[in-house]
Amino acid sequence: MVLLMITLRLDPDLDKIVSNTAKNLGITKSELIRRSLVEYIHNLDQQNAWETGKDLFGKYSSGRDDLSSCRKMLLKEKLKAKRA
Repeated sequence: MVLLMITLRLDPDLDKIVSNTAKNLGITKSELIRRSLVEYIHNLDQQNAWETGKDLFGKYSSGRDDLSSCRKMLLKEKLKAKRA
């Protein structure tokens, strides 16, 4: 395995956070940054919520396109039918 070296410039506040986090985890700053990059890139590859559930959205459709605008009337009708 060939390891490549890069230089990374951090502002003092971020450097302090990275140093403290690495120390608390018992790893080097390089290892923390390596793990962070891997996790970040992995999360980029993840599907968003729409892509994950797009085959389910609308699957159990009522066939009505006025549910949001007629919700009060529809609720009243359902309650009346239940009482009858």
